Amino acid sequence: MRMTWTNTIRCLLAICCMSGLVACGSLASCFNSGFVAVACGGGYGESNVSSVPATSAEGLWMGATPTHRTVGGLVLDDGSYWVFYTARGNSNVLAGLVQGTGTSHSGSFGSSNTRDFSLEGAGIRAATMSGTYAQKKSFHGTIVYFNGGTGSFTSTYDADYESAPNMNLLAGNYSGLRADNQTVTMTVDSVGTLSGHSTDGCTFAGTFSPRAKGNVFHHSVTFGGGACRNGTETVNGVAFYDAATNRLYSAALNSARTNSYIFIGTKL
Repeated sequence: MRMTWTNTIRCLLAICCMSGLVACGSLASCFNSGFVAVACGGGYGESNVSSVPATSAEGLWMGATPTHRTVGGLVLDDGSYWVFYTARGNSNVLAGLVQGTGTSHSGSFGSSNTRDFSLEGAGIRAATMSGTYAQKKSFHGTIVYFNGGTGSFTSTYDADYESAPNMNLLAGNYSGLRADNQTVTMTVDSVGTLSGHSTDGCTFAGTFSPRAKGNVFHHSVTFGGGACRNGTETVNGVAFYDAATNRLYSAALNSARTNSYIFIGTKL
């Protein structure tokens, strides 16, 4: 998906952001530096499990920003969006997440509770997002931060959103890099149980389970304390698997959205 923030988007959405996991940050710096929101495909190739309403921006979107960041994200049927973005010019390094809840209507999208969780040192930044979409075709958005700065992206629809989530495809060992130079590794079995750790010594465990609509998984992570900046808190969110690139995208937040877990890992 190639994104260019234009009006607003309602886009796609950490334990110590391990090797792709991000512990809370601010997306402001990322957007200001050309954050790209790319929606990544889930690629399960099974039976169609849902249809996307013409009046909704719901779906899996893939794109980029004008500053050469790659983005992958989801807009779900409940209005929530989870957008992962990578470092500028390096799609192998996770840089952060943009998350919130928005409203779709007649080709326009708006959200007043956007938060950017940056792994590049900007922390957590509040913002609004607006955008335009064409059902199952394109999604273009603009984000405006409360304390200044804007970003833009363009993206295209990935039809893998309409496939059924496949636990057998999800199972495997993953490794990923994050912007703070930590490497995170994770193992997922065929029933969705996960365990992982980062090079800074943080350990975590959790679960994946198929969501009722869309090629998406429910995701829960509990941190192991000790070296984990997130303590022993449990966070909840979503995940999707891009079979085309063998990449797992997962993110989870606490209820106050002050603690985050973000991970992009490639299957080994």
